[in-house]
Amino acid sequence: MNLFVDAIAWIFSGEPGAGLAPIGVAILEHLWFTFFSVAVAAAVAIPIGWLIGHTGKGREVAVTVSGAARAIPSFGLILLLVLVFGVLHKAEAAIASFVILAIPSVLAGAYAGLEAVDRRVIDAGRATGMTGWQILGKIEAPLGLPLLVAGLRAGTLQVVATVTIAAYIGLGGLGQYIITGIALRRIEMVLGGALLVAALALILDGMFALVQHAVVPRGIKVASGARAARRKRAAPAA
Repeated sequence: MNLFVDAIAWIFSGEPGAGLAPIGVAILEHLWFTFFSVAVAAAVAIPIGWLIGHTGKGREVAVTVSGAARAIPSFGLILLLVLVFGVLHKAEAAIASFVILAIPSVLAGAYAGLEAVDRRVIDAGRATGMTGWQILGKIEAPLGLPLLVAGLRAGTLQVVATVTIAAYIGLGGLGQYIITGIALRRIEMVLGGALLVAALALILDGMFALVQHAVVPRGIKVASGARAARRKRAAPAA
């Protein structure tokens, strides 16, 4: 219990010590690496995922590539790309590794969202004369948005955790307190850094959960509510 009290006291002390950046600056660094990497991953993965979900082609390749990317050790990937890019381009190497790790989740969310759309709705759109692009933009993309947000949510949490490791190569973020604390044997700093990372991940997860609920089309919410009401009315009779 004393360890947690010491960690909390260290967090609110306003001075992390050991010449490290203030906690507010470290949080901003952590968020910048996270959101920039996820944005790049989304720019790459969403068009590919929508193409796969819309055409139904290439799904097996996407699943194989995504599974292989998920199996890559995060720490090993960062060190490998630092060696490839060179020590003068550590930030670029780290961002490239974050993007690689985020792409599988975003890609899966993009094509799974389109695959989950009821084919009868798409057939109805074609029957009214909608083109393929119109079906994608007005039917498939809006209906598949909740699963896409779920993919972005999973990718963001993956990157938040991995950015912590990037402090090992001197990129800052909240991981610097854990790495430095271990070297200095300052347990309160290590635990405080871990608590900050966990709190940041929980906050981001909660925000994405709210967004995921908000992007569900209104018609689906109304239909779900009507089905739930019918089940409640039928339960007493049963």
